[in-house]
Order: sequence, then structure tokens, then C-alpha cells
Amino acid sequence: MTAIPDQARAVREEDAFDVARVDAFLKQHIDGLDGVPTVKQFPGGASNLTYLLSYANRELVLRRPPRGAKAKSAHDMLREARVMDALKPSYPYVPAILARCDDAEVIGQDFYVMERLNGTILRRDLPPELGLDHDGVHQLCLGFVDRLIDLHRVDTQQPALRELGKGEGYIARQVAGWNERWRQAATDGSDPCEDVMAWLAASQPPHDNASCVIHNDYRFDNVVLAPDNPLDIIGVLDWEMATIGDPLMDLGGSLAYWVQADDDKVFQSFRRQPTHEAGTLTRAEVVAYYGERSGLDVSRFGFYEVFGLFRLMVIIQQIYRRYALGQTTNPQFAGFGDAARYMGMRCRRLIAAEG
Repeated sequence: MTAIPDQARAVREEDAFDVARVDAFLKQHIDGLDGVPTVKQFPGGASNLTYLLSYANRELVLRRPPRGAKAKSAHDMLREARVMDALKPSYPYVPAILARCDDAEVIGQDFYVMERLNGTILRRDLPPELGLDHDGVHQLCLGFVDRLIDLHRVDTQQPALRELGKGEGYIARQVAGWNERWRQAATDGSDPCEDVMAWLAASQPPHDNASCVIHNDYRFDNVVLAPDNPLDIIGVLDWEMATIGDPLMDLGGSLAYWVQADDDKVFQSFRRQPTHEAGTLTRAEVVAYYGERSGLDVSRFGFYEVFGLFRLMVIIQQIYRRYALGQTTNPQFAGFGDAARYMGMRCRRLIAAEG
């Protein structure tokens, strides 16, 4: 079976950086780099930006924040690198960090460089070349959930990991924090969503279910499949929002992206991973499987599902605000204001279903 590597593209003009400066910096910190790298940009990039640096003898991946306004504590590249370093010994799916830079003279922002994991990253549709039938897709989904459960089982008492979180009260902090982020991200015509925020505040569980390492952005396009076996997940990417927190909040955030085949047409238009394929678990089946394997009570998962959608709505609106203020000209962000309004309506439907 042939791997389908993630396709990097030409660098968007607004996302370009001084390649010569980066090359000089890397050669001071990584031995054996040959020549000057060609640079391409990976698709996505709605939040942090990811680039492929191809030297004559090695491929590297660079991560940096976008230009423009940043939400408080977001886009912290050096923290992301520290999280990955701390987690790597316990969770082998983390790429190795090779260099990190806090010198603004290089590209004007902090960044880090990691190893490139060669394999397949799934985007909107399942490549037919992978040869996955109904049962194969089903097994792929189970393996995807298993890797999340593995992460949630990492021992958080290790000194390097213990300092990542603030302890008990994660759910309450998240509800309050994301409510405030929503208000700060508002633009003309945005949905106030005060009713949704009030429901989340009133419906949140009184205690965290557990305290563990959580990824906070766990999706198919953040995992790497082995080049010779698409059922084998060899890497997990994008650790920007990882912390110590509640595992069901992590699962709820993941399922905000899980668009299934019977969802409405508008939600289908948001799909960025192949969760509509025959054999894919439904959201309810993902929750049930997670509960069975983890031993956690998932009988009242509605709160976590609503919060996951609300949080995604805030992220979308934050990106749209940067676009509305002219801090990015990427045309893919033009419709994000409408997308955020739709997410608010979807939250209300889920709340109504909860009774």
C-alpha cells in the first residue's frame, strides 16, 4: 500500500518569512543540514501556521503563530514545544522537538522546529488509495479513540507534566474563560449567545470527572497514519492547547468536528475530516466506546457536546475578527462570521434536545 503524504503548497504571501535567517538559526542548532531549504506551507493554518522545510538531506516542520492580534495565552509556540518535550517520554506519538527560537530578530515571532513524520494525514475526504472498506473505516475510528484514551491514561504526577495544569476546577474555568473570549471576539452582527452561555454556566457538572493530559484539538487532521498501514496512528500533532484537564471536555471538543452522514447540509459544509464515510462511528457510538474503554460515566454527555461546539464557535469567531479587522487577508476566513452564527443556532438545538 502506498502512503499519501500530506501535500504542502506554496507559501501564502502574508505568511512568508525570511528563509535565510531561519536557515542560519537552524544550522546553529541542528547538525548536518545540507544546503538551503525550500519552504512550503501545509493547508489549514486557521490558527498557527505550519511549514515544510526541505533540505537536501532532511525534512523539517516549522510552527509559528499568525500575524495579527492574539487571544490571551493563545499561539504560545514555546509552551507548545515544552508540552511536547514533557509528554514525549510517556506518549510516543509526539514528534520530537529539534529547535526552538525566542529571538525576534529571526522572523519577528517565536517558533519551533520538529521532526517530520512521514505518513498520511486525513483531510475532508478519505483517499481511495488507502483501500479502506466499511470494516477498515470502523477500525480506523476505534483506533483514533484508543489513542485519545491512551493520552488520558498518561501519568500526570511526573514533574514535567504536573506543572501544565491548575488542578481541580478545570470545567468551571473553561466555561468562564470561553464565555469571556466570546464577548471579546464579537463583531458587528455577531450572535450575542448570552442564552447559550447562561445554559453552560448553569448546567456544568459540579466537579471534574478526572484530571489528565488532554490534547484539546484532537481531530483526524491532527493525527498521522503509518505509510504502510492506515490503521496505525504513528503521530499526533498540534499540541498548542494541551493541558491538564477533564477528559470528557477533551472528547466533547473533538466531537465538535465529527460531522456525520445524517447531519444537516449546513453542518456538512463544515466537514474537514472523513467522518461521513460508511463504517464511521456516529458521535453517540464514539461516546459509548470511550465510556466503555475508559470506565468514565458518559450518561450525561450533552453538556460536553454543547460546550465543544460553543468553544469551536468562539475559535471561528476569533479568526473572523482578525479577518474583519484586516489583520489577515486569507479569503477562506470571509465566511467565518456566518459559520459562528450557525454554530450558535446548533448549540441551541442541542440544548433544546437536552430538555
